[in-house]
Amino acid sequence: MVMMPGLSAEHANPTGLWRRIYLSGAAPYAEHFTVFLANRRAGLAPGSSMTDIAADYAVAIENDIGEPVMLHGTSTGGSVALQLAVDRPELVKRLVLASAACRLSPAGRRMQAEFARLTTEGDVRRAWANVMGMVAPGLLRPPVWGLGWLAGRRLAVDDPADMLITVAAEDSFDAEPGLHRVQAATLVLGGTTDPFYSEDLFRRTAAGVPDGRAVLFPGKGHMYPATSKHAAGLSLGFFIAG
Repeated sequence: MVMMPGLSAEHANPTGLWRRIYLSGAAPYAEHFTVFLANRRAGLAPGSSMTDIAADYAVAIENDIGEPVMLHGTSTGGSVALQLAVDRPELVKRLVLASAACRLSPAGRRMQAEFARLTTEGDVRRAWANVMGMVAPGLLRPPVWGLGWLAGRRLAVDDPADMLITVAAEDSFDAEPGLHRVQAATLVLGGTTDPFYSEDLFRRTAAGVPDGRAVLFPGKGHMYPATSKHAAGLSLGFFIAG
């Protein structure tokens, strides 16, 4: 099984808190599968597209694993996972998209563009505070925004180029025309109040895949389908069934 995580400040093996978060998310699956938790590669070429990024994973799956995989993508990682399933369908046995769809909503694009602008201008605290505030549940948004502001400097990196290239790639990403090429049974998990996607986009993504289905969580935002035990249980059951 290959897990593709969401957007990260840099493309490097995580340490400290981030490492614990990633390993915690992978733990339920590791009881049943050999799990490869893989971020985008470091040193992306400027102008790289989602197809280019997905191709890196295709090479890794072919060379390092040597067989088709169960594929789980979260948020930005879900965009990459879906692109891989479109471009190289023979490499994917089953696919889960958690808080991800065939493209960002217009509101999602605006938020990521603002995040990229603030990061480029060096206002890292506000960039991460805005993102963290938006993905938090409604009443928690103000305090989480404050936490994002405090944590912003810790999330800053010397060179955010890889992250910004990935954001630009996702801005132009639209897999809907190629959804019919996906051969893997696909499960789309989404929250109906996700600020980056719409309920319609989650449903359209599942409907466009020959063997696709969507599970939507009423009133939930971006984080619930990616981090909750309920969503992990649905994903694990889906993978085991395959």
